[in-house]
Amino acid sequence: MIQTRDIGALILPLRAAGNAAATAGGAGDGTAVPGAILDRAAHGMPQSGVLAVPFTATLAAGETLSVTYTLEEGEAEDLSDATVMATDTVTAATGPAGGGTVTGCLRINVKLRAGGRYLRCGYTPELSAGGSDTAELSALLICGGMDRVPQ
Repeated sequence: MIQTRDIGALILPLRAAGNAAATAGGAGDGTAVPGAILDRAAHGMPQSGVLAVPFTATLAAGETLSVTYTLEEGEAEDLSDATVMATDTVTAATGPAGGGTVTGCLRINVKLRAGGRYLRCGYTPELSAGGSDTAELSALLICGGMDRVPQ
C-alpha cells in the first residue's frame, strides 16, 4: 500500500524513554536512561518501528556524542523476563571545526515482529570530551504495521 497523503494515520509515536541532560565527565554522562514499558497489544501489535533519539549537543571540535541503545522484549507485564532484541552504540554527532552546537535525530530501525507483548527502549548518552561539552536527548518509538489504524 502506498500512502502519500496521511502518513500520520498509519504510524504511532510513543514516548520510549525520558529526557536526559549530560555534561562531559559529569552529571548524566554515561548514565542510563530507563525506558518505559510499552504494551504492544494495546497499540495493535506493531510489527516495525523507528527508535528516534532527538538531541542537541554543544561539542568541542572533533569530540563526539555517542548513544548506546537497548531494546528489550518479553511477555511479563513488568518485563521481569526481558531479553535483549537489539543493542548497539552509535555516534550521533561530532563537534564541528572550532566547536559548536549540533542538533539532529538519531534514527534506528527496529523489527518488532518477533518481540513479545511488552517492549522497553533505553539509552545511555556518552560524551567523549572531559569538561564542557553538553547534550540534551529524549527518545520516541515510532511504530508501524499495526493490525488496526492507530486511534
